[in-house]
Amino acid sequence: MISRIALFKTLILAIAFTCSFASCFSQNGVTFLQFEGKEGPGKGKHIVMIAGDDEYRSEESMPMLAKLLSTHYGFKTTVLFPIEPSTGNIVPNFQNNIPGLEHLESADLMIMLIRFRELPDEQSKYIENFLKAGKPIIGLRTSTHGFAYQKSKTSPYAKWDWNGKAVGWEKGFGMRIFGETWVNHHGIHAKEGSRALVDGVQQMNDHPVLRGVNDIWVPEDVYGIKSLPSEAKVLIYGQSTAGMNAQAAPMWEKSVMPIAWTKPYQIEGGKPGMAFASTMGSSLGFQSEDLRRLIVNASFWLLEMPETITPDLNVEIVGDYKPTMFGFDTFRKGMKVSDFK
Repeated sequence: MISRIALFKTLILAIAFTCSFASCFSQNGVTFLQFEGKEGPGKGKHIVMIAGDDEYRSEESMPMLAKLLSTHYGFKTTVLFPIEPSTGNIVPNFQNNIPGLEHLESADLMIMLIRFRELPDEQSKYIENFLKAGKPIIGLRTSTHGFAYQKSKTSPYAKWDWNGKAVGWEKGFGMRIFGETWVNHHGIHAKEGSRALVDGVQQMNDHPVLRGVNDIWVPEDVYGIKSLPSEAKVLIYGQSTAGMNAQAAPMWEKSVMPIAWTKPYQIEGGKPGMAFASTMGSSLGFQSEDLRRLIVNASFWLLEMPETITPDLNVEIVGDYKPTMFGFDTFRKGMKVSDFK
C-alpha cells in the first residue's frame, strides 16, 4: 500500500506540472515582463511574445524585440518565459510551464518562438482561444514544431504534436497554423548560415512586409521545407552559406528553401486569421537589422496598419543586447525575469 508520504509527494509533483502562474504556490516572484508603450502608432495595442525554446535563446531575443516595439512604436508588450516552478528561474529546457498566457486575452498579436512544449491544458487553452478569435500570429524558427506530447497524450491539445496524426491536425500545430512542421536541417547545423533572397516580384509589387528589407544574413542554418500549402505566400528564400559569418559564400549547389512566408489559418469553431512564419530567429540572428525590420514590418501588416510601414522604420536595439551562441543547454543559468528588464 502506498504510504501517505509517497502519496503527498505524488500530489506535489502533479501540482507542479499542472499549475498556472495565477494559482501555483511554487512560482517564485514575477514570471513575465511587461513594457507599457510610449507614444507611437502602436499605442493602444498589445503584443504578447512567448519565449519557449531550448536552443535558439528566445529568452534573450523576445525581450529585445519587446523593448524595441514598445519604445519606438508605442505598443504595450508582454514577454512570457518557460519557468521552472521550484525555483522561479527561466529554464528554457523546462518544457511544461509558460505562466502568464492569460495575457493573450487582451493581446492583438502573438509572437512565438517555442519548441517541443507540452503545456498544462489550462495554459494551452489561452492559445486556443486566441486562435479561435482569428487574431494574427508570428511564428519564428522552431515554432513549426512548437509542441510535442509525450506525457499527456489524452489532452485535447495532443493534436498539436509536431508529428501528430489527428484528423485535420496532421503534423500538428505548426502544419495547421504555419503550413509546415519539422522536416530537417537543409543546411549543416552550426556550420552553415543562411543568406536571405528576397522575392523580387513581391518586393516590386510593394508587399509591405518587405519594405526596406534588403540584406539579411543569419548564423542559423536553412531549414528544410517539404510542402507549404498553396495559400502560403513566400516572401523570402534562404540560401545556405559556406560558413557562419556574413561574408561566407553562398552555396549555390544547394537548393533554396522558403524562410519567410504568410499563410491564412482557421481552426474549428474559430474565425479566419493570418500567420507570418520565418525559420530564422536565433538570438544571434536578430543582430541583423533587416531581420528586426522584417518582424516589425510583419507586426504592423498583421495588425492591418500597412500604411505605417516605411523602408526606414527605426529598428535600433534599445539598451544592451549581447546574445548567446545557440545550442542545447547553453542558456545562462539562474536567470530571473528581472535580468531581462
